[in-house]
Amino acid sequence: MESLIYLGIMLAVICIWFLAFKRPVYEAVLLAFIILLFVTHFTSDVPTLNNVWTYIDEGLSTSLLYSMVAFVSMSIILTKTKIVDSCIAIILSVIGRIRGGAGYTAVIASAFMGALSGSGPGNVMATGTLTIPAMKRTGFPAELAANIESNSSYMGNMIPPSSNIVAAMAAFTTFAAGAGIAEVTQGQFWIVLWGIAVWFIAQRMLMVWGFCKYYKVKPMSKEELPNLKETFKAGWQALFLPIIILLPFILDATLTNTFFTARLGADGAKALSKCVLLFVAGISSIYACLIAKDKSAVTPNKIAKMFAQGVKTIAPAIGVCVFGYMIGAMFEDLGVAEKLGEVMATWNFGKFGMVLAICAITCVMGMVVPGSSQVVIFGPVFITLLYGVGVNPLLAAAMLPCICGVMCGITPPLGLGMYAGMTIAESDFSKTFKNNLWWVAAQFILQVAILMGWLPIFGL
Repeated sequence: MESLIYLGIMLAVICIWFLAFKRPVYEAVLLAFIILLFVTHFTSDVPTLNNVWTYIDEGLSTSLLYSMVAFVSMSIILTKTKIVDSCIAIILSVIGRIRGGAGYTAVIASAFMGALSGSGPGNVMATGTLTIPAMKRTGFPAELAANIESNSSYMGNMIPPSSNIVAAMAAFTTFAAGAGIAEVTQGQFWIVLWGIAVWFIAQRMLMVWGFCKYYKVKPMSKEELPNLKETFKAGWQALFLPIIILLPFILDATLTNTFFTARLGADGAKALSKCVLLFVAGISSIYACLIAKDKSAVTPNKIAKMFAQGVKTIAPAIGVCVFGYMIGAMFEDLGVAEKLGEVMATWNFGKFGMVLAICAITCVMGMVVPGSSQVVIFGPVFITLLYGVGVNPLLAAAMLPCICGVMCGITPPLGLGMYAGMTIAESDFSKTFKNNLWWVAAQFILQVAILMGWLPIFGL
């Protein structure tokens, strides 16, 4: 019962501070940590106040935290150098000529850009200024254009190399250590995430096709279509960027236990796997600077200014994760996950009931609590509960960015992506909200299907 009270206190503090007082989420999470320190110190057998430096040390010492900084920094460079714009133009020149092509372009381009930036609202504003007007001009209603863009952008939260993936990997590592389950490499984890992402991209493409049929959407006019030859000539170098990002993880997943272990030893191969997250972001950033058309934009002075301006983007996300890791360390000390698992076990849920319950819980929490906070704080708890009813723990961990990160971005009132899309599309709130319910429902159903194991996932 105590575990539920502690979770309730944390949620109450975050909701009140974030929603009622309109303060940043990282402040809310830090305040929740401080309040829980005092509450648990005097109501539990663990002297949490005496262990506060241990919790802070654990929150700051995880290597995954620095990987998150590296990828957010990479996204800043890719955005400022306009590399992704070249990719969008090529995609639009190929797909735009089919019925609803602007909508399909929005799905592909926004998912790709969202994976790099990890920012749903920011991605909506970046790619939506190109895709939403194009969709409207070809017959998409404004509310539909807004929702296609916002729902596609928030897929970035669950597609590597999004920084949100880092928190899920940390949750699996924590669970695996406690459950005595073998760890997986970064590459193996990412391949499972890509296997999951394929289904959600297909689901959104199918919904775009259905809405195109319903609203009789047209192809883009020839005058609006970018010239394929010209766009390819101008941006072909940008197409190598996905290969540079993905190839190291594929090699890590397939060769760690053979090629790398034989040459570096088991410990060396494990260390190399942990470093992949860091050097891939660096190599990708260097490549982006080398192929940038405007070399004056990537001088050391300009890059320093990019990062200085990007601090406002990096700091809140890092703050949420650090403070969330601190709460997670305290909850681990208190045994909150085990106690919560015992409470939920008394509900006698089978596999389907537990999957439904956790998907519903994350959907409701996503209305008020950001997805990154959910993954950091509740990730090990959710994995434990799902594992207890027969869900593959690796699949459960890989689905955390989806059931937490994506859901929080598309479900009002915290669904910031929908509001960002509405701003660009100039759509009516009531119509946009009603149309968005179709997307939320489809997301929820597919989440349940994947967690139940009804769909094959590449990498498992």
